[in-house]
Amino acid sequence: MRWALILGSSGDIGTQTAVDLAEKGWSLYLHYYKSQKKAIELQQQLHHDHPKQDFLLIQADLTLIDSVETISQQLFALDAVIFAQGTTDYGLFVQADPAALSKMLKMQVEIPLHLVQCLQDKLAMSGHGRIVFVGSVYGGSGSAMEVGYSTVKGALSAFVAAYSQEVASLGITANVVAPGAVSTKMNLTFTPQERQEVSSQIPAGYFAKPSEISYWICSMLDQQASYLTGQTIYVTGGWLK
Repeated sequence: MRWALILGSSGDIGTQTAVDLAEKGWSLYLHYYKSQKKAIELQQQLHHDHPKQDFLLIQADLTLIDSVETISQQLFALDAVIFAQGTTDYGLFVQADPAALSKMLKMQVEIPLHLVQCLQDKLAMSGHGRIVFVGSVYGGSGSAMEVGYSTVKGALSAFVAAYSQEVASLGITANVVAPGAVSTKMNLTFTPQERQEVSSQIPAGYFAKPSEISYWICSMLDQQASYLTGQTIYVTGGWLK
C-alpha cells in the first residue's frame, strides 16, 4: 500500500488532491492546523468511499519548529509528500510587516525544508519517493503587492532544482507544481469585478478548478514519472510565466 503525506489537506487544493489520490488507491496522512472540522469531514468521507485504505489525521502548526518532530513521529511508511499549505499577504513591500514575512517563510520554506531532511530516509526506502510543492506562477514571474509571496514560491523552485540532484540516485524526485489563478478560498478576497479582470487576461479564460491542479500533482506521484525531477511545472492556462 502506498502512503502520501499531504500538508495543508484542509485547503482546496490539498482536499482535492486527497480525494484524487484516494481514488488511485493511496492511503493518506492528512495534515491540518486549525480546520479540524473540515479535516475530520474529509477523513470520514474518504473512509466511507475507500474502506480498505487508511486515512490518518495529523494536527500541527507549520510555523513552529517542533511541528517537524510532531509530524515525522506519526509516519510509519511514506512514499510521497505534498506541500499544499500556504498563505499570502497583499500590500506594498515597503509597508510589509516583517513578522508576517517571517511567518510566511517559516510555513512555506523553512519548516517544509526541515521536514524534507527528516523524511528523506523514509522516502528513499520507498524506492520511488516523491516530493511535490504547490508553488505559484508568481514564483517565476513575480507579482507587485505580493513580493513576499513571490519570494517564498520562487525559493521552492530554487530548492527542488538543487535538492533533486542530491537524491536522484535514491529514487526520489522533487518538483513544483506552480498554478496560476485558481478558484480557491484564498482568491475569494478578490471582488467579482477583479476576478473578471484577471480572467480576461488568462488565455484559457477562467480560474482553474482545484482538480486541474491536483491532476498534475497526482501525475508526478506516478512511478512512471521517475524521470521528471528538479522541475517547476507552470499550470496557468497560458497566463504569465
